Amino acid sequence: MKSAIVVGSGAGGATVARELSKYEIQVTLLEKGNRVPPEKSHQCYDNLDVGVELLKTTCLGGTTMVTAGNAVRTCQKEFKKLGIDLEEEFQEVEGELGVGTLPDTHFGEGTLKLMEASSSLGLSMEKMPKFIESHKCVPCGMCAMGCPRNAKWTSLNYLEEAERSTTQIIENAHVTKIMAKNGRVTGVKTPNHEYKADLVIVCAGAIETPRLLRSAGLVAGEHLFVDTFVTVGGALPNINFHQEVSMNALYKGHDYILAPHYSGLLALRLKPYGFQEKDILGLMVKIRDDLSGCVEDNVVAKNNTSHDIGVMAEGSATAGAILSEAGVDPKTLLSTPARGAHPGGTAAIGEVVDRNLETEIEGLFVADASVLPRAPGSPPVLTILALAKRLAKHINTLN
Repeated sequence: MKSAIVVGSGAGGATVARELSKYEIQVTLLEKGNRVPPEKSHQCYDNLDVGVELLKTTCLGGTTMVTAGNAVRTCQKEFKKLGIDLEEEFQEVEGELGVGTLPDTHFGEGTLKLMEASSSLGLSMEKMPKFIESHKCVPCGMCAMGCPRNAKWTSLNYLEEAERSTTQIIENAHVTKIMAKNGRVTGVKTPNHEYKADLVIVCAGAIETPRLLRSAGLVAGEHLFVDTFVTVGGALPNINFHQEVSMNALYKGHDYILAPHYSGLLALRLKPYGFQEKDILGLMVKIRDDLSGCVEDNVVAKNNTSHDIGVMAEGSATAGAILSEAGVDPKTLLSTPARGAHPGGTAAIGEVVDRNLETEIEGLFVADASVLPRAPGSPPVLTILALAKRLAKHINTLN
């Protein structure tokens, strides 16, 4: 029986482990963090200041624990141009996760006002597809803090399946080096142990993955995107938007998206003027940023290009117009500092890995957002799941 090591337990790692277990490949999954209940995953935020604040978590399940449950296909056309057709895998994932829009009962007053205001301005804001079980979901605004009712799909769903099969999960295992000999991978090292295997699949995220690849002598991390975003918002008394399902609608602009989004940072800034959490209405502006960052061994840097700034300004102006139309007092409109939600591009297909996500070192693969050729500008979870499924199928053909 072939053996495989999977490094990381987020969207890519959990999917690869689960799928390889189906093929009866012995999998050892190594996770830097530990297992926490979904409702406590907000305690595992491990953010970085890279020029923008980069949001990420370190725990079993990775950042899937604190996503908003958004299920959009990203980069599908770009992959097709590279000879990678993900249609079959997208359909598999959407079926398994029960992807669909939430019922009208799960749309709060704030989101509805934003959708109506958008429509009145001639802008089409549609319902956001989600991987949330509506019968379990009681809107509370806690999506990005860890769902208290476990209504949202996370990597834990796949990891539990994998554990029941051929996967062993080892927590608090910080992989520091990839081992290879004569051009072929042999395993990985942690500070206290060496793990040997026939295959290694790195899914440690776009910051840690390139560092691990460099430990094996590969060139990685020269490019980085982060899907830069801000939240624009202001005061609309007693809207209670902070208790609604986050990002429950979507407007697609040119190189940016808008989605209803509550930010506590806005509430703090408006508190001196007598406004509270219940009075804040906001829209996230997320851009498809340029590959203008890099990851080095001890430094992560991300600079906003003039194109990034122009797109953000356009999206923010549109958000401001929608918010004003929805009833927000224009004098109260503010924006959060720029943050990053979806780092990637640090081991891109065609540069660091091939179309089968394999590096120059035989048996060493990557299956996370590092391989994306450009910023998706939208949540990439569904795409990472599809890529990981495709990779597992490929590995099975190698047996």
